[in-house]
Amino acid sequence: MSTATTSNSPGKWVVLPHYVFAALAFVALSILLLFSTDAFSGHYFHPKLLTLTHVAALGWATMLIFGALYQLLPVVLECKLYSEKLATIAFGFLGAGTILLAWCFWNFELGHVMHVAACSLVISFILFNINVIQTARLAPKWTIESDFIVTSAIWLLVTGIVGLVMVLNFTMAFLPVEHTHYLKLHAHIGMAGWFLLLIIGVGAKLIPMFLLAHAESFKKLNWSYNLINAGLVFFIFDHLFFHTALLPVYAGLVVGGVLLFMLFIYETSKTRQRHDVDLGMKQTFVALGLLVLPIVLVFIVSSKVALPQQLLSSVYLVYGISVFLGFISAIILGQTFKTLPFIVWMHAYEAYVGRFKTPLPKDLYNHTIQRWQNISYLLGFILLITGILLRNQQLILAGAIGFTITSLLYTANVFQLLMHKVQELKPFSYGNASV
Repeated sequence: MSTATTSNSPGKWVVLPHYVFAALAFVALSILLLFSTDAFSGHYFHPKLLTLTHVAALGWATMLIFGALYQLLPVVLECKLYSEKLATIAFGFLGAGTILLAWCFWNFELGHVMHVAACSLVISFILFNINVIQTARLAPKWTIESDFIVTSAIWLLVTGIVGLVMVLNFTMAFLPVEHTHYLKLHAHIGMAGWFLLLIIGVGAKLIPMFLLAHAESFKKLNWSYNLINAGLVFFIFDHLFFHTALLPVYAGLVVGGVLLFMLFIYETSKTRQRHDVDLGMKQTFVALGLLVLPIVLVFIVSSKVALPQQLLSSVYLVYGISVFLGFISAIILGQTFKTLPFIVWMHAYEAYVGRFKTPLPKDLYNHTIQRWQNISYLLGFILLITGILLRNQQLILAGAIGFTITSLLYTANVFQLLMHKVQELKPFSYGNASV
């Protein structure tokens, strides 16, 4: 992140509130999970499961991604953020919309409050799109990372609009087929279009940067972008108009794109200069490993495999959880402590560099807490999906406890970073340079 100087970075009050909200949303998500163990024995269209999914997708993942992206866009695109004011307003609409939507789903209130929540979220996504697209236009050159990031923002807006239409349909019932038909569309556009493209676009830049590696070719990344978008567009048209049996083919295109991205990371990592891997990068590699589970399950849920209905419902649930609480949460847990310490350090110490001996970003948080956070997360995830597949409420509860411990450890470390105070610094001189 050497190119992220204060001259390009937005103010900390634009970025850091997103991390605060996301950490608190993660705690809320874990507590709600503790009170939802009974919901996993039924259909995925359950008020408690809808609440959990939207708190995870919006309050936890999207909120943190918004904040991180405002900080990272200047790094990835090598230009200033277009508007800090738009970012702050988008934060307000995203936060209010998430809280209202979660309250409505939990109490299954489908009226005007839910309409307001959905409208707030769409407004937030529109403002986010304006900011991202205009920032990309300021970039000195348009790269494949720009393609991934801008396209993911557009897919986020499409996801929000589909969600708004579904919310209106709750009270007006104008859609021609059942609600779950559009729920699948809404979910897959969000997962593949928004989260997957965004994570690949940013990861393709940051992972080599953290490993001090360089890419020799971007062909695989280009094909990854084309395959994922082609699979998504074919899926949308087929799901809406044609209803063929080709869904596994479209899933195969998306999976092919993901595999090309992983191959890109593997080949790039062979040129790395940094061989010691810290806890944040280990957790990132765990996240990439966890991506195998939804890759396998997507072929089951997209094909008409003859499974008992009860088992098929459990597979649907594990598929969704493996994306939101598996891959996405794992990568956030890892990358938070690769990005947030640097953000805090930069605003606290950049002015002192070269004149005083400053602490390093990795010195600003507790590594022991982070290690236990990673352990409790992995245990919680394994227990949760095992409990869902076996329909065992004790295992589901144990998994929820694991996630609660993880969220508390994560939040404690995040707040330790956010409350860091500038230390009394000693003047830096050639005489003590080697100390």
